[in-house]
Amino acid sequence: MTLYHRLPDTAHADHSRDQMTDAAPPDYRDSVFLPRTEFAMRGDLPKREPAMLARWAAEDLDGRLARAGEGETPFLLHDGPPYANGHLHIGHALNKIMKDVVNRAQRMAGHDVRYVPGWDCHGLPIEWRIEEEYRKAKRDKDAVPVLQFRAECRAYAQKWVDIQSAEFQRLGVQGDWAGRYATFDFESEAAIAAEIGRFLLDGSLYRGLRPVMWSPVEKTALAEAEIEYHDITSTTIFVGFPVLTPGRFEGAQVAIWTTTPWTIPANRALAYGPEIAYVLAEVVSVGEGAHVAPGTRLIVAADLLDSVGAAIHVTQWRVLERFSGSELAGVVAAHPGRGRGFEFDVPLLAGDFVTTEAGTGLVHMAPAHGEDDFRLTTAHGIAVPEVVLGDGSYAAWVPHFAGIHVFKAADPVCDFLIETQRAGQGGLLGRGSVLHSYPHSWRSRAPVIFRATPQWFIPMEGDTRLRERALTALEDVRFVPAQSRNRLTSMVRDRPDWCISRQRAWGVPIAVFVEKKTGEVLRDAEVMGRIVETFRKEGADAWYARPASDFLGNRYDPEAYEQVFDIVDVWFESGSTHAFVLGDGAWRNQGLGWPADLYLEGSDQHRGWFQSSLLEGVGTRGRAPFKALLTNGFVLDEQGRKMSKSLGNVTAPAEVIDRFGADVLRLWVMNADTYEDVRIGPKLLDQTADLYRRLRNTLRWLLGALDGFSEAEIVPYEMLPELERFVLHRLTELDAMVRHAIDSHEWVGVLPAIHQFCTTDLSAFYFDVRKDSLYCDALDDPRRRACRTVLDITQRALTLWLAPTLVFTADEAWTARFGDAQSVHLQRLPVIPDTWHDAPLAARWAKVRSMRRVATTQIEALRADKTIGSSLQAALGLSVPEEASAESVSFAEARSIDWAELAIVSTATVTPGPLSATVERASGDKCARCWRVLDEVGQNAEHAPLCLRCSDVVNLA
Repeated sequence: MTLYHRLPDTAHADHSRDQMTDAAPPDYRDSVFLPRTEFAMRGDLPKREPAMLARWAAEDLDGRLARAGEGETPFLLHDGPPYANGHLHIGHALNKIMKDVVNRAQRMAGHDVRYVPGWDCHGLPIEWRIEEEYRKAKRDKDAVPVLQFRAECRAYAQKWVDIQSAEFQRLGVQGDWAGRYATFDFESEAAIAAEIGRFLLDGSLYRGLRPVMWSPVEKTALAEAEIEYHDITSTTIFVGFPVLTPGRFEGAQVAIWTTTPWTIPANRALAYGPEIAYVLAEVVSVGEGAHVAPGTRLIVAADLLDSVGAAIHVTQWRVLERFSGSELAGVVAAHPGRGRGFEFDVPLLAGDFVTTEAGTGLVHMAPAHGEDDFRLTTAHGIAVPEVVLGDGSYAAWVPHFAGIHVFKAADPVCDFLIETQRAGQGGLLGRGSVLHSYPHSWRSRAPVIFRATPQWFIPMEGDTRLRERALTALEDVRFVPAQSRNRLTSMVRDRPDWCISRQRAWGVPIAVFVEKKTGEVLRDAEVMGRIVETFRKEGADAWYARPASDFLGNRYDPEAYEQVFDIVDVWFESGSTHAFVLGDGAWRNQGLGWPADLYLEGSDQHRGWFQSSLLEGVGTRGRAPFKALLTNGFVLDEQGRKMSKSLGNVTAPAEVIDRFGADVLRLWVMNADTYEDVRIGPKLLDQTADLYRRLRNTLRWLLGALDGFSEAEIVPYEMLPELERFVLHRLTELDAMVRHAIDSHEWVGVLPAIHQFCTTDLSAFYFDVRKDSLYCDALDDPRRRACRTVLDITQRALTLWLAPTLVFTADEAWTARFGDAQSVHLQRLPVIPDTWHDAPLAARWAKVRSMRRVATTQIEALRADKTIGSSLQAALGLSVPEEASAESVSFAEARSIDWAELAIVSTATVTPGPLSATVERASGDKCARCWRVLDEVGQNAEHAPLCLRCSDVVNLA
């Protein structure tokens, strides 16, 4: 069928020929070579795409792709597993589409790409959902047998693996969906247990008491990657600890400031800075609301005396003494609650972490509730008390506060300290509040605390030198964008020992035994081998279903050993996936290479999956399991806000697909600067849909203009006109950009460059200029053949470059020309010879296009004032300097150019002089076939309505 293509409106384009059949005499209608194609103008993607997916499945396109890659150099992008606990959100779509573009481009570059999608199916995200159902049904989770609970978690995860798999495939993501991996598969659970065993057997797994992020709501330790920060208002207090040591400071109070009043019952020491200047100051007078009385002597950092005074309502100080922090060595204070149940000394210890940025310049130490606190106090032999239980309440033995939840403890603690201060034992000096960023669990959205509990750790220091080895391994990793290297290296450099244990039920257990008598963990390769083999056959449920003797064997008495039921952190699980997806020893023996060529995830994974994979790989195999890391930003709404249901600003992938189709969503991803946070919303999607239509129209026009093209028309490069060679030069530039993106994984800017080429170089310039030749020249005219030669090359290249992103549209365009048996996804990248790159030619045509704009500006002015209608009613006079300049080519060069065709006018003359253009109405009559206004129209009596060129073409027909 005949379709008339309308290009996008541009300031200097004249598209009237596309409707010429409305006015052309019937005798000449069929003599115009208008575009013909079955590639529809409307994408209708929501309806077309599912049908294409079904066709690809029927044709076994995935199998054909796998077979086509056999023997090629492999490229492996290892999939970071999303949690199987809900429908896909827009961040999932962004990340998975980026991965798919990378994989498809690598395949078209000639690599064997075998992409195995995966899922994280254990841990708190899924367990929390099951517990929510229990709470709704008023069921007691602790009364449910553990195997039944684990079975419910498994069924829930399986449901969402199936749903998310279908949703990812609807996005057009290609992969081994039938061979997907999931951490709850028996083979996966066995492999994870084996990876734990590697650390166990080399001596780098230990159980120790350390402060960790603890969720009182979820009653488990959390990883840093499971934490998000929200602003909250906390009560702040200044507290005085009375000095016991005889001498110059005796009777004075050491002033501290804290934003966590609930940690005061856990205090066991105070920290000072040895190099900080301090004062012993006496309170002379106080204002209204003061809790401290005149005559009270306080030890405070000299630089903070005024700010402390203002905060605790002291109106006048008397500085009794100035001294350095080192002079506080050996000083011992008392807890303000001394005599009321807190009967222990509070030594002052030197701490290099103490500063004078805020507070008093002295820090109270609660060993169970802070990293610095724990390190400093335990280094001095101070025991770590258990003050707070797993649910966040004070233990029964804590005087005055037993059973109170720590998040409700501010008032009781303050009331207690007011009483002690009144009794002259130190206590509350002042109270206030502060708005600050505080850690929360990203699942329950509830605040967390630091809490020391017995946990299983992998050390960063010591004999394994894991931190040092990990930092060395990162030196060989490529980071995209490059600046993301600093983020990961700093996190590895500063992180504490890796806490891998969680106090939950759904996951792979830390399947080890501890000797009750000695507290030593059992390190026996045979026992670990039995555990792994049993898990491979029966899954990790066997740890709960079988007696300990089945794993310990005959050499060990089960009664002498504690069986550990903590589960492993899900970040350890996901960090271990390289062990059972990649490598010759991988599960199902897929034989994929190790390490992976690329990991691609969001920027939050520098503290999550990137880091856990790095530590796991280095700890077990001596190097990172990836050669390169590509990071994408987060997705925000159009105003730059985080998406939330309460704001009503959530954009769901399914909604976008239902309205626009997956290709538009894919285009939104690849048109964005994904190195930064990206935005999405109705307006941006409408803009992306417009961009898509322009790309689709470009493909459609190319297909229509190539109707009936054959190799017999091809013109050798050496015989092509300059304009055609300029277009081929532009193809070399885009080809270099695409290939650089494939090699470097730096895709930002590639799709915008392709779009600009389509709209600026093709639609608004080359297509417009050559339409007259394509539609009206004779079929064998050299100029028309040259144009069709370049259009053939351009159509192939453009479709292939777009194929990784516009997976449905590109395949539709390819099969529209070459048939259903020729899926674009089975093709290789176009071969664009380097010899087509011609920088001098490109520079010359940049000047020509600039000169063209001078002419078209004048033409548009005449069209605006109705002097002419179509630009073909105009005659152009162009004045060009004798010598070339930065703005123009020389007069001699300009004379060789067909300015009538270039400016889309009927006639043009070039004269020497300053660069300028004049436009007037063309003389003569309008050709009924090409619509040019020429004096020669009517000179051929046989075809009086035609110009001589059109008369010749009609005669040839």
